[in-house]
Amino acid sequence: MSQAPIKVAIVGYGYSAKTFHLPYILQNPAFEWVAVSSRQSEQLHEQWPDITCYLDPYEMFEKSDADLVIITAPNDVHYPLAKAALLQGKHVILEKPFVIQSSEGEKLIEIADTHHCILSVFQNRRWDGDFMTLRDLITSGKLGDIKYFESHFDRYRPTVRERWRELDTNGGGILFDLGPHLLDQAVCLFGMPEAITAQCRIMRPKGTTVDYVNMTLDYDGCVVNLHANLYSPEPNLRYKVLGTKAKYIKYGLDDQERNLKAGLIPLSESWNQSLHEQSGTVYQEEAEPDEVVTQSGSYHRYFEHIAHALRTGEGNPVPAEEALQSIRLIEAALESHQSGRRIML
Repeated sequence: MSQAPIKVAIVGYGYSAKTFHLPYILQNPAFEWVAVSSRQSEQLHEQWPDITCYLDPYEMFEKSDADLVIITAPNDVHYPLAKAALLQGKHVILEKPFVIQSSEGEKLIEIADTHHCILSVFQNRRWDGDFMTLRDLITSGKLGDIKYFESHFDRYRPTVRERWRELDTNGGGILFDLGPHLLDQAVCLFGMPEAITAQCRIMRPKGTTVDYVNMTLDYDGCVVNLHANLYSPEPNLRYKVLGTKAKYIKYGLDDQERNLKAGLIPLSESWNQSLHEQSGTVYQEEAEPDEVVTQSGSYHRYFEHIAHALRTGEGNPVPAEEALQSIRLIEAALESHQSGRRIML
């Protein structure tokens, strides 16, 4: 006997909702999109006449029969929106960053536990093809013991755009936008570091939020350097890994976001067409460079795991407790920049 679909409500109908969430919700029969909170009610009714549109997300939490709420609103309202949804007994997916203060995250985790709700954070870059390839390469032992790990998330946006991600000083800027990706991947690979040293600067004219980040994480026997800036036209370094047996270099970002922006249907024939172009290279002494073809990225796996977790209570793909680690590291990075000191964790 087939199970009833999981009813989904979405807060926000902007870039994140339309690019990263709806393509997967709409193609997965485990889900049924039933409601959205947005000011674009006329556009929504034209495109999606069967979807109930609310102007007020809090009204949606109270009146909608959704089982799951996906929150894609600005970072500084993640906490109050998630809290209200959880108090209504809804399961919640929050766009990264989880919250902008670790104390908020701790409170949300407590509320979710009290109300027996699943609280997850959309750290989709765990399912980047190049990250999955790198993780398997490290696990295989081909690189040996890792001594230095460098990860970049660089873009070319030298002019400040009129949007909240670049203007809002409370949770805006690339430390909260790209930092969670860099930190989450590092923690997935190596665990929490012993210390962090960071530079978090504003470099662009008329900038009000951090647009340059360099973070050094200290581990026993290994140094991790994480970097993001907005002055880097392609092609950009993505990973550089130095091990006792070999070195790995990878350029360019995973293609899934670009494909979604172009309107490609996930997992269509053209979805994985550039995997060879996205290859990395392993270098060893007295050996020819070894091309490592990048795995196919799989953001759809996140939603498959969420459906399983909601139906069984097990297998949350990104538990809030894990996402909270990145927020604590962001706080420590800001403290390091402001004090000019290495912060022990």
